[in-house]
Amino acid sequence: MQSPVVTVIVPGYDVGPYAAEALESLRAQTFTDWVAVLVDDASNDDTGALFDAAAADDDRFQVVHHRERGGLSAARNTGLDLVRTPLVGFLDADDRYTPRALERLVGTISGSGSDVVLGAYVRLRPEADGRYVAGSVQPWVAAATDPARTGTTLDVHPEASGNIVAWSKVSRTELWRRTGVRFPVGKAYEDQIVAQQLYTRARAFDVIPDVVVEWRERADGSSITQHKGELPVMRDYLEALTGGIAVLDAAGQTRAAAARVRLILGMDLPPLVDLARDHADPAYRRELGAFVRRLWARADGVELAEPAATAITAARLW
Repeated sequence: MQSPVVTVIVPGYDVGPYAAEALESLRAQTFTDWVAVLVDDASNDDTGALFDAAAADDDRFQVVHHRERGGLSAARNTGLDLVRTPLVGFLDADDRYTPRALERLVGTISGSGSDVVLGAYVRLRPEADGRYVAGSVQPWVAAATDPARTGTTLDVHPEASGNIVAWSKVSRTELWRRTGVRFPVGKAYEDQIVAQQLYTRARAFDVIPDVVVEWRERADGSSITQHKGELPVMRDYLEALTGGIAVLDAAGQTRAAAARVRLILGMDLPPLVDLARDHADPAYRRELGAFVRRLWARADGVELAEPAATAITAARLW
């Protein structure tokens, strides 16, 4: 192996049933000049042992064990502090890379000289027989990543702001060092704000339509995205959405902020409205309704397709 080019940070907490598959997706990469920092966030299951076994078998893996659970942001920040390569990426330990993910991401950013490159992703959904099946690229993902672009910015391509996940990207380590960006500890949906910080502080970024990650929706319902019906989780979610828009506003990215408002109204909020209709806690409806009204006030004539329009109309009355 040549000198490694990219470090992949792999955080994991109690992901024993999935971690081996995630690590195998790294080993199977067509691009081999990588190293990985595996961060066991004080797991109670065999996650840490699986990480240790991987490192014993392949010296490209480095393992860090947290003594106390710090959360996904803390685990990612631990990994960032250990990066010594020019590029850095992320892969959650319950997801998996597609075989050419690093080849396409690293190859694109190396050729363009941009600070960030982002690719498409699909959801892995559980089947009744226990298998996970990859879905298709969703419209908002395609809007951010298709067609391919190099050396672009939010001024030119505001829809990129809709790609808010950490693990669909490779970025220059220097960007993180120069800007001091870190994941906010103790918050769910921590990558929302970080993504907008990277976009607005990057000199330029690239997008590719290739599916680089298959993102798992766990059959046991333990993914954080499957807990939006819980009031504290919903609060973190709305805070992250608000914070991401605030980053765009502060950077003067009015087109990107408008694109985020349209996407949130049309995609993020209708499922929350459905959860709120019969929610046992009236605070859920009140807080969601207040958020919808604030967002709608800056929507500036956005037209929503059904059933999103009906959902937003209902929530504005709460």
